[in-house]
Amino acid sequence: MNNFGLDPFPDHQTTDREATMTQPFVHPYVPNMAPASRQAMLDAVGAESVEEFYADVPADLRLAGPLDLPEPLVAEQDLVRHVGGLLRRNRAVEPGRLFLGAGTYQHAVPAVVDEVINRSEFLTAYAGEPYEDHGRFQALFQYQSLMGELLNQDVVNVPTYDGFQAAATSLAMAGRITGRRTVLLVSDAHPDKLSKVRDYIAPTIDLVLVPTVDGVADVAAATGMLDDATAAIWIETPSYTGALETAVAELSDAAHAVGAVVIVGTDPIGLGILTPPADQGADIVHGDIQSLGLHPWFGGAHAGFIAVHDDPRFVMELPSRLFGLASTDVPGEYGFGDVAYDRTSFALREEGKEWVGTAAALWGIAAGVYLSLMGPQGMAEVGETVLARTAYASRALAALPGVALADGATHFREFVIDLRDAALTAPELVAAGRASGFEPGHAIDETHLLVCVTEQNTQSDIDDLAAVLSDALGAGAAAGAQKKEQSA
Repeated sequence: MNNFGLDPFPDHQTTDREATMTQPFVHPYVPNMAPASRQAMLDAVGAESVEEFYADVPADLRLAGPLDLPEPLVAEQDLVRHVGGLLRRNRAVEPGRLFLGAGTYQHAVPAVVDEVINRSEFLTAYAGEPYEDHGRFQALFQYQSLMGELLNQDVVNVPTYDGFQAAATSLAMAGRITGRRTVLLVSDAHPDKLSKVRDYIAPTIDLVLVPTVDGVADVAAATGMLDDATAAIWIETPSYTGALETAVAELSDAAHAVGAVVIVGTDPIGLGILTPPADQGADIVHGDIQSLGLHPWFGGAHAGFIAVHDDPRFVMELPSRLFGLASTDVPGEYGFGDVAYDRTSFALREEGKEWVGTAAALWGIAAGVYLSLMGPQGMAEVGETVLARTAYASRALAALPGVALADGATHFREFVIDLRDAALTAPELVAAGRASGFEPGHAIDETHLLVCVTEQNTQSDIDDLAAVLSDALGAGAAAGAQKKEQSA
Protein backbone atom coordinates (compact mmCIF):
# COMPACT_ATOMS: atom_id res chain seq x y z
CA MET A 1 0.00 0.00 0.00
CA ASN A 2 1.21 3.50 -0.72
CA ASN A 3 0.84 6.61 1.44
CA PHE A 4 -2.65 7.35 0.05
CA GLY A 5 -4.07 3.93 0.98
CA LEU A 6 -4.30 2.72 -2.65
CA ASP A 7 -2.88 -0.60 -3.72
CA PRO A 8 -0.90 0.02 -6.97
CA PHE A 9 -1.01 -3.70 -7.75
CA PRO A 10 -4.64 -4.85 -7.21
CA ASP A 11 -4.07 -8.27 -8.76
CA HIS A 12 -0.99 -8.97 -6.63
CA GLN A 13 -1.00 -12.37 -4.89
CA THR A 14 0.33 -12.80 -1.32
CA THR A 15 3.79 -14.39 -1.32
CA ASP A 16 5.48 -16.59 1.25
CA ARG A 17 7.73 -13.64 2.18
CA GLU A 18 4.75 -11.41 2.90
CA ALA A 19 3.21 -14.12 5.00
CA THR A 20 6.23 -14.04 7.29
CA MET A 21 5.37 -10.44 8.27
CA THR A 22 3.38 -11.93 11.13
CA GLN A 23 6.64 -13.35 12.51
CA PRO A 24 9.07 -11.33 14.74
CA PHE A 25 10.30 -8.27 12.86
CA VAL A 26 13.84 -8.57 11.53
CA HIS A 27 15.39 -5.35 10.31
CA PRO A 28 17.16 -5.81 6.96
CA TYR A 29 20.21 -3.78 8.13
CA VAL A 30 20.54 -5.17 11.68
CA PRO A 31 21.60 -8.81 11.25
CA ASN A 32 21.58 -9.68 14.96
CA MET A 33 17.79 -9.19 15.04
CA ALA A 34 17.41 -12.52 13.27
CA PRO A 35 16.45 -15.08 15.94
CA ALA A 36 19.07 -17.60 14.83
CA SER A 37 21.86 -15.00 14.83
CA ARG A 38 20.80 -13.66 18.21
CA GLN A 39 20.74 -17.15 19.73
CA ALA A 40 24.18 -17.92 18.32
CA MET A 41 25.57 -14.76 19.96
CA LEU A 42 23.94 -15.62 23.30
CA ASP A 43 25.38 -19.12 23.12
CA ALA A 44 28.85 -17.73 22.41
CA VAL A 45 28.88 -15.60 25.57
CA GLY A 46 27.00 -18.06 27.75
CA ALA A 47 23.93 -15.89 28.37
CA GLU A 48 20.37 -17.14 28.60
CA SER A 49 18.82 -13.93 27.27
CA VAL A 50 19.58 -10.35 26.30
CA GLU A 51 18.11 -9.26 29.65
CA GLU A 52 21.27 -10.49 31.38
CA PHE A 53 23.27 -7.70 29.75
CA TYR A 54 21.11 -5.09 31.48
CA ALA A 55 21.24 -6.58 34.96
CA ASP A 56 23.35 -3.69 36.27
CA VAL A 57 20.91 -1.02 35.06
CA PRO A 58 18.61 0.00 37.96
CA ALA A 59 14.95 -0.82 37.39
CA ASP A 60 13.89 2.81 37.79
CA LEU A 61 16.11 3.78 34.86
CA ARG A 62 14.78 1.14 32.48
CA LEU A 63 11.91 1.66 30.08
CA ALA A 64 8.97 -0.44 31.19
CA GLY A 65 6.82 0.14 28.10
CA PRO A 66 6.94 1.63 24.60
CA LEU A 67 8.18 5.17 24.09
CA ASP A 68 5.51 7.87 24.06
CA LEU A 69 6.03 8.86 20.43
CA PRO A 70 3.63 10.60 18.01
CA GLU A 71 2.30 8.86 14.96
CA PRO A 72 4.86 8.63 12.13
CA LEU A 73 5.12 11.76 10.01
CA VAL A 74 5.04 11.20 6.28
CA ALA A 75 6.74 14.37 5.07
CA GLU A 76 9.71 16.50 6.03
CA GLN A 77 7.63 19.66 6.44
CA ASP A 78 5.43 17.86 8.97
CA LEU A 79 8.50 16.97 11.01
CA VAL A 80 9.78 20.57 10.83
CA ARG A 81 6.40 21.85 12.06
CA HIS A 82 6.30 19.32 14.90
CA VAL A 83 9.85 20.03 16.13
CA GLY A 84 9.30 23.78 15.77
CA GLY A 85 6.28 23.50 18.03
CA LEU A 86 8.34 21.70 20.64
CA LEU A 87 11.11 24.31 20.49
CA ARG A 88 8.64 27.15 20.92
CA ARG A 89 7.78 25.69 24.32
CA ASN A 90 11.29 26.57 25.55
CA ARG A 91 11.49 29.69 27.69
CA ALA A 92 14.77 31.53 28.12
CA VAL A 93 15.74 32.86 31.54
CA GLU A 94 17.85 36.01 31.76
CA PRO A 95 21.35 35.19 33.10
CA GLY A 96 20.86 37.41 36.13
CA ARG A 97 17.66 35.60 37.08
CA LEU A 98 19.16 32.14 36.73
CA PHE A 99 20.28 30.66 40.06
CA LEU A 100 20.34 27.06 38.85
CA GLY A 101 23.64 25.15 39.06
CA ALA A 102 24.09 21.56 40.28
CA GLY A 103 26.86 20.76 37.81
CA THR A 104 26.24 23.06 34.85
CA TYR A 105 26.82 26.79 35.29
CA GLN A 106 25.92 30.10 33.67
CA HIS A 107 29.30 31.83 33.59
CA ALA A 108 30.08 34.64 31.17
CA VAL A 109 31.57 33.52 27.84
CA PRO A 110 33.62 36.15 25.97
CA ALA A 111 32.51 36.52 22.32
CA VAL A 112 35.99 35.73 21.01
CA VAL A 113 35.76 32.19 22.46
CA ASP A 114 32.84 31.35 20.17
CA GLU A 115 34.54 33.14 17.27
CA VAL A 116 37.67 30.99 17.54
CA ILE A 117 36.03 27.59 18.06
CA ASN A 118 33.59 28.22 15.21
CA ARG A 119 36.46 28.48 12.75
CA SER A 120 36.26 25.50 10.41
CA GLU A 121 39.72 24.14 11.26
CA PHE A 122 38.62 23.77 14.90
CA LEU A 123 34.88 23.18 14.60
CA THR A 124 35.39 20.07 12.48
CA ALA A 125 38.09 18.79 14.81
CA TYR A 126 38.38 15.18 15.78
CA ALA A 127 41.38 14.47 18.00
CA GLY A 128 44.13 15.41 15.57
CA GLU A 129 46.59 13.41 13.50
CA PRO A 130 50.27 14.27 12.94
CA TYR A 131 50.01 14.43 9.17
CA GLU A 132 47.51 17.30 9.14
CA ASP A 133 46.85 18.66 12.58
CA HIS A 134 49.87 20.52 13.94
CA GLY A 135 47.74 23.60 14.57
CA ARG A 136 45.24 21.68 16.67
CA PHE A 137 48.06 19.94 18.52
CA GLN A 138 49.55 23.32 19.37
CA ALA A 139 46.19 24.76 20.50
CA LEU A 140 45.61 21.81 22.84
CA PHE A 141 49.20 21.96 24.10
CA GLN A 142 48.59 25.60 25.00
CA TYR A 143 45.34 24.64 26.76
CA GLN A 144 47.21 22.00 28.76
CA SER A 145 49.92 24.52 29.64
CA LEU A 146 47.42 27.14 30.83
CA MET A 147 45.53 24.56 32.89
CA GLY A 148 48.83 23.35 34.37
CA GLU A 149 49.65 26.88 35.49
CA LEU A 150 46.20 27.40 37.00
CA LEU A 151 46.28 24.04 38.80
CA ASN A 152 50.00 24.24 39.64
CA GLN A 153 50.42 20.77 38.17
CA ASP A 154 52.94 19.63 35.56
CA VAL A 155 50.83 17.38 33.32
CA VAL A 156 47.23 17.90 32.16
CA ASN A 157 45.48 15.59 29.71
CA VAL A 158 43.54 16.33 26.55
CA PRO A 159 39.93 16.62 27.80
CA THR A 160 37.89 13.49 28.50
CA TYR A 161 34.16 13.24 27.79
CA ASP A 162 33.20 15.13 30.97
CA GLY A 163 34.11 15.71 34.60
CA PHE A 164 32.33 12.54 35.69
CA GLN A 165 34.60 10.47 33.45
CA ALA A 166 37.65 12.35 34.75
CA ALA A 167 36.64 11.49 38.33
CA ALA A 168 36.13 7.80 37.55
CA THR A 169 39.42 7.57 35.68
CA SER A 170 41.27 9.30 38.54
CA LEU A 171 40.06 6.64 40.99
CA ALA A 172 40.92 3.85 38.58
CA MET A 173 44.43 5.30 38.22
CA ALA A 174 44.88 5.31 41.99
CA GLY A 175 43.93 1.64 42.14
CA ARG A 176 46.48 0.73 39.48
CA ILE A 177 49.22 2.84 41.08
CA THR A 178 48.80 1.42 44.60
CA GLY A 179 47.55 -2.08 43.82
CA ARG A 180 44.80 -1.51 46.41
CA ARG A 181 41.00 -1.47 46.20
CA THR A 182 39.55 0.87 48.85
CA VAL A 183 38.83 4.55 48.15
CA LEU A 184 37.37 6.82 50.84
CA LEU A 185 35.05 9.60 49.64
CA VAL A 186 35.07 12.21 52.40
CA SER A 187 33.04 15.01 50.74
CA ASP A 188 29.49 15.40 49.47
CA ALA A 189 29.74 14.44 45.79
CA HIS A 190 27.24 15.17 43.02
CA PRO A 191 24.76 12.24 43.02
CA ASP A 192 25.01 11.78 39.25
CA LYS A 193 28.80 11.86 39.39
CA LEU A 194 28.75 9.31 42.19
CA SER A 195 26.49 7.04 40.14
CA LYS A 196 28.82 7.22 37.12
CA VAL A 197 31.93 6.65 39.22
CA ARG A 198 30.47 3.66 41.06
CA ASP A 199 29.49 2.01 37.79
CA TYR A 200 32.86 2.63 36.14
CA ILE A 201 35.15 1.47 38.95
CA ALA A 202 33.02 -1.40 40.31
CA PRO A 203 35.29 -4.21 39.00
CA THR A 204 38.47 -2.85 40.62
CA ILE A 205 37.61 -0.31 43.35
CA ASP A 206 35.51 -0.46 46.53
CA LEU A 207 34.16 3.03 47.23
CA VAL A 208 33.43 3.85 50.88
CA LEU A 209 31.45 6.97 51.77
CA VAL A 210 32.49 8.82 54.92
CA PRO A 211 29.57 11.04 56.08
CA THR A 212 30.35 14.75 56.28
CA VAL A 213 29.89 16.95 59.34
CA ASP A 214 28.39 20.43 58.92
CA GLY A 215 28.96 20.21 55.16
CA VAL A 216 32.65 19.25 55.15
CA ALA A 217 34.85 16.22 55.71
CA ASP A 218 34.86 14.50 59.09
CA VAL A 219 38.63 14.51 59.47
CA ALA A 220 38.72 12.31 62.57
CA ALA A 221 36.49 9.65 61.02
CA ALA A 222 38.32 9.71 57.68
CA THR A 223 41.83 9.47 59.11
CA GLY A 224 40.67 6.72 61.46
CA MET A 225 39.60 4.60 58.48
CA LEU A 226 42.91 4.89 56.61
CA ASP A 227 45.03 1.73 56.53
CA ASP A 228 47.37 -0.22 54.27
CA ALA A 229 44.40 -1.34 52.12
CA THR A 230 43.43 2.23 51.23
CA ALA A 231 44.18 3.12 47.61
CA ALA A 232 43.11 6.75 47.86
CA ILE A 233 41.19 9.39 49.68
CA TRP A 234 38.81 11.36 47.45
CA ILE A 235 38.01 14.99 48.30
CA GLU A 236 35.58 17.27 46.43
CA THR A 237 36.15 21.02 46.93
CA PRO A 238 33.89 22.77 46.25
CA SER A 239 31.55 19.90 47.01
CA TYR A 240 28.14 19.22 45.46
CA THR A 241 26.68 21.76 47.89
CA GLY A 242 29.42 24.30 47.20
CA ALA A 243 31.24 23.74 50.51
CA LEU A 244 34.99 24.40 50.52
CA GLU A 245 37.07 21.76 52.27
CA THR A 246 39.55 23.41 54.64
CA ALA A 247 41.40 20.29 55.80
CA VAL A 248 42.83 19.10 52.47
CA ALA A 249 46.43 19.37 53.70
CA GLU A 250 45.67 17.46 56.91
CA LEU A 251 43.84 14.72 55.03
CA SER A 252 46.68 14.53 52.48
CA ASP A 253 49.32 14.06 55.15
CA ALA A 254 47.31 11.27 56.77
CA ALA A 255 46.71 9.53 53.44
CA HIS A 256 50.34 9.73 52.36
CA ALA A 257 51.41 8.28 55.72
CA VAL A 258 49.74 4.97 54.77
CA GLY A 259 50.87 5.05 51.14
CA ALA A 260 47.51 6.18 49.74
CA VAL A 261 46.97 8.57 46.85
CA VAL A 262 45.15 11.88 47.35
CA ILE A 263 42.53 12.67 44.68
CA VAL A 264 40.83 16.06 44.64
CA GLY A 265 37.91 17.09 42.46
CA THR A 266 37.59 20.82 41.91
CA ASP A 267 36.26 23.49 39.55
CA PRO A 268 39.02 25.58 37.94
CA ILE A 269 36.87 28.74 37.84
CA GLY A 270 37.71 29.39 41.51
CA LEU A 271 41.46 28.77 41.37
CA GLY A 272 42.32 32.39 40.64
CA ILE A 273 41.64 33.02 44.34
CA LEU A 274 41.51 29.60 46.05
CA THR A 275 44.66 27.62 46.88
CA PRO A 276 45.21 24.90 44.25
CA PRO A 277 44.71 21.37 45.62
CA ALA A 278 48.22 20.44 44.44
CA ASP A 279 49.64 22.95 46.94
CA GLN A 280 47.77 21.10 49.69
CA GLY A 281 49.09 17.64 48.91
CA ALA A 282 46.85 16.40 46.10
CA ASP A 283 48.44 13.83 43.78
CA ILE A 284 45.65 13.72 41.17
CA VAL A 285 43.35 16.69 40.52
CA HIS A 286 40.30 16.31 38.31
CA GLY A 287 37.22 18.28 37.34
CA ASP A 288 35.14 19.74 34.53
CA ILE A 289 36.03 22.74 32.35
CA GLN A 290 32.41 23.74 31.57
CA SER A 291 32.87 26.92 33.60
CA LEU A 292 35.82 28.01 31.42
CA GLY A 293 34.11 29.48 28.38
CA LEU A 294 31.57 26.74 27.65
CA HIS A 295 27.89 27.61 27.39
CA PRO A 296 25.25 25.66 29.37
CA TRP A 297 23.65 24.35 26.17
CA PHE A 298 20.84 21.97 27.20
CA GLY A 299 23.01 20.49 29.97
CA GLY A 300 26.38 20.85 28.18
CA ALA A 301 28.98 21.45 27.01
CA HIS A 302 31.20 19.42 29.32
CA ALA A 303 34.77 18.13 29.24
CA GLY A 304 36.93 16.63 31.97
CA PHE A 305 40.52 17.25 32.98
CA ILE A 306 43.00 15.17 34.96
CA ALA A 307 46.21 16.75 36.29
CA VAL A 308 49.25 15.13 37.91
CA HIS A 309 52.84 16.02 38.82
CA ASP A 310 55.68 15.04 36.49
CA ASP A 311 56.01 11.63 38.08
CA PRO A 312 56.18 8.61 35.72
CA ARG A 313 54.13 6.51 38.18
CA PHE A 314 51.19 8.85 37.58
CA VAL A 315 51.83 10.06 34.03
CA MET A 316 52.05 6.53 32.65
CA GLU A 317 48.66 5.67 34.17
CA LEU A 318 46.89 8.48 32.34
CA PRO A 319 44.88 6.65 29.65
CA SER A 320 44.05 9.76 27.62
CA ARG A 321 46.20 11.64 25.14
CA LEU A 322 48.86 14.18 26.04
CA PHE A 323 50.21 16.70 23.56
CA GLY A 324 53.67 18.17 23.95
CA LEU A 325 56.89 19.03 22.18
CA ALA A 326 58.27 15.98 20.42
CA SER A 327 61.27 15.37 18.19
CA THR A 328 60.79 14.57 14.51
CA ASP A 329 62.77 12.41 12.11
CA VAL A 330 64.93 15.45 11.36
CA PRO A 331 67.72 15.87 13.94
CA GLY A 332 67.23 19.02 16.03
CA GLU A 333 63.66 19.57 14.78
CA TYR A 334 60.67 19.58 17.12
CA GLY A 335 56.93 19.80 16.71
CA PHE A 336 53.71 19.34 18.66
CA GLY A 337 52.56 15.76 18.99
CA ASP A 338 51.58 12.87 21.25
CA VAL A 339 53.64 12.24 24.37
CA ALA A 340 54.03 8.66 25.65
CA TYR A 341 51.49 7.53 23.07
CA ASP A 342 52.32 3.87 23.65
CA ARG A 343 50.44 3.88 27.03
CA THR A 344 47.07 4.70 25.41
CA SER A 345 44.34 2.39 24.15
CA PHE A 346 44.86 4.00 20.73
CA ALA A 347 48.24 2.29 20.59
CA LEU A 348 47.58 -0.83 22.68
CA ARG A 349 43.92 -1.41 21.74
CA GLU A 350 42.47 -4.19 23.93
CA GLU A 351 45.76 -4.46 25.87
CA GLY A 352 45.40 -0.90 27.16
CA LYS A 353 45.04 -0.32 30.91
CA GLU A 354 41.87 1.66 30.36
CA TRP A 355 39.83 2.38 27.26
CA VAL A 356 39.56 5.98 26.09
CA GLY A 357 37.66 7.03 23.00
CA THR A 358 36.88 10.33 21.33
CA ALA A 359 38.04 13.28 23.40
CA ALA A 360 36.20 16.57 23.83
CA ALA A 361 39.05 18.34 22.06
CA LEU A 362 37.01 21.32 20.83
CA TRP A 363 36.05 22.24 24.39
CA GLY A 364 39.70 22.15 25.42
CA ILE A 365 40.46 24.74 22.74
CA ALA A 366 37.55 26.88 24.02
CA ALA A 367 38.86 26.70 27.59
CA GLY A 368 42.34 27.59 26.35
CA VAL A 369 41.01 30.70 24.62
CA TYR A 370 39.07 31.65 27.77
CA LEU A 371 42.09 31.27 30.04
CA SER A 372 44.35 33.25 27.69
CA LEU A 373 41.81 36.09 27.64
CA MET A 374 41.25 36.13 31.40
CA GLY A 375 44.86 35.85 32.53
CA PRO A 376 45.84 35.62 36.21
CA GLN A 377 44.17 38.93 37.11
CA GLY A 378 40.92 38.08 35.35
CA MET A 379 40.72 34.67 37.05
CA ALA A 380 41.35 36.31 40.42
CA GLU A 381 38.62 38.86 39.79
CA VAL A 382 35.99 36.33 38.76
CA GLY A 383 36.87 34.13 41.75
CA GLU A 384 36.59 37.04 44.17
CA THR A 385 33.28 38.12 42.63
CA VAL A 386 31.70 34.68 42.85
CA LEU A 387 32.92 34.13 46.42
CA ALA A 388 31.60 37.51 47.59
CA ARG A 389 28.22 37.18 45.88
CA THR A 390 27.78 33.65 47.20
CA ALA A 391 28.24 34.95 50.73
CA TYR A 392 25.86 37.86 50.11
CA ALA A 393 23.16 35.62 48.62
CA SER A 394 23.40 33.06 51.42
CA ARG A 395 22.90 35.79 54.04
CA ALA A 396 20.02 37.36 52.09
CA LEU A 397 18.09 34.10 51.70
CA ALA A 398 18.81 32.88 55.23
CA ALA A 399 17.10 36.04 56.50
CA LEU A 400 13.77 35.02 54.94
CA PRO A 401 11.04 33.70 57.27
CA GLY A 402 11.47 30.01 58.07
CA VAL A 403 14.67 29.71 56.02
CA ALA A 404 18.07 28.63 57.35
CA LEU A 405 21.40 27.61 55.86
CA ALA A 406 21.89 23.85 55.74
CA ASP A 407 25.45 24.02 57.15
CA GLY A 408 28.05 26.41 58.50
CA ALA A 409 30.77 25.79 55.89
CA THR A 410 32.32 28.44 53.65
CA HIS A 411 30.74 28.15 50.22
CA PHE A 412 31.81 28.98 46.69
CA ARG A 413 29.11 29.52 44.04
CA GLU A 414 26.54 27.19 45.61
CA PHE A 415 24.86 26.72 48.98
CA VAL A 416 21.81 24.90 50.34
CA ILE A 417 18.93 26.52 52.19
CA ASP A 418 16.89 24.48 54.66
CA LEU A 419 13.11 24.95 54.33
CA ARG A 420 11.88 22.60 57.06
CA ASP A 421 10.42 25.54 59.01
CA ALA A 422 9.28 27.48 55.94
CA ALA A 423 5.73 27.86 54.61
CA LEU A 424 6.62 26.26 51.26
CA THR A 425 8.50 23.16 50.18
CA ALA A 426 11.54 23.40 47.90
CA PRO A 427 9.56 22.38 44.76
CA GLU A 428 6.82 24.88 45.65
CA LEU A 429 9.39 27.64 46.08
CA VAL A 430 10.92 26.78 42.70
CA ALA A 431 7.47 26.96 41.08
CA ALA A 432 6.81 30.35 42.71
CA GLY A 433 10.14 31.68 41.45
CA ARG A 434 9.49 30.47 37.92
CA ALA A 435 6.10 32.21 37.93
CA SER A 436 8.00 35.48 38.45
CA GLY A 437 10.62 34.81 35.78
CA PHE A 438 13.32 33.39 38.08
CA GLU A 439 14.98 29.98 38.22
CA PRO A 440 15.72 29.96 41.96
CA GLY A 441 17.70 26.73 42.20
CA HIS A 442 17.58 22.94 42.28
CA ALA A 443 15.24 21.20 44.71
CA ILE A 444 17.36 18.44 46.22
CA ASP A 445 14.34 17.14 48.11
CA GLU A 446 11.19 18.55 49.72
CA THR A 447 13.05 20.69 52.25
CA HIS A 448 16.41 21.56 50.68
CA LEU A 449 17.09 23.96 47.80
CA LEU A 450 20.50 24.21 46.13
CA VAL A 451 21.10 27.82 45.02
CA CYS A 452 23.84 28.84 42.59
CA VAL A 453 25.40 32.32 42.20
CA THR A 454 27.91 33.26 39.49
CA GLU A 455 29.41 36.55 38.31
CA GLN A 456 26.30 36.90 36.13
CA ASN A 457 24.12 37.42 39.22
CA THR A 458 24.53 41.00 40.48
CA GLN A 459 23.67 42.23 43.95
CA SER A 460 20.47 43.67 42.49
CA ASP A 461 19.57 40.28 40.99
CA ILE A 462 20.08 38.61 44.36
CA ASP A 463 17.93 41.24 46.09
CA ASP A 464 15.20 40.69 43.50
CA LEU A 465 15.29 36.93 44.06
CA ALA A 466 15.08 37.40 47.81
CA ALA A 467 12.07 39.69 47.39
CA VAL A 468 10.25 37.22 45.11
CA LEU A 469 10.88 34.30 47.48
CA SER A 470 9.91 36.41 50.48
CA ASP A 471 6.56 37.27 48.88
CA ALA A 472 6.00 33.62 47.99
CA LEU A 473 6.79 32.46 51.53
CA GLY A 474 4.54 35.15 52.96
CA ALA A 475 1.68 34.14 50.71
CA GLY A 476 2.27 30.51 51.61
CA ALA A 477 2.19 31.28 55.32
CA ALA A 478 -1.05 33.26 54.94
CA ALA A 479 -2.67 30.43 52.98
CA GLY A 480 -1.55 27.93 55.59
CA ALA A 481 -2.98 30.03 58.41
CA GLN A 482 -6.28 30.44 56.61
CA LYS A 483 -6.52 26.72 55.99
CA LYS A 484 -5.76 26.00 59.63
CA GLU A 485 -8.42 28.48 60.73
CA GLN A 486 -11.02 26.93 58.44
CA SER A 487 -10.25 23.43 59.66
CA ALA A 488 -10.60 24.63 63.27
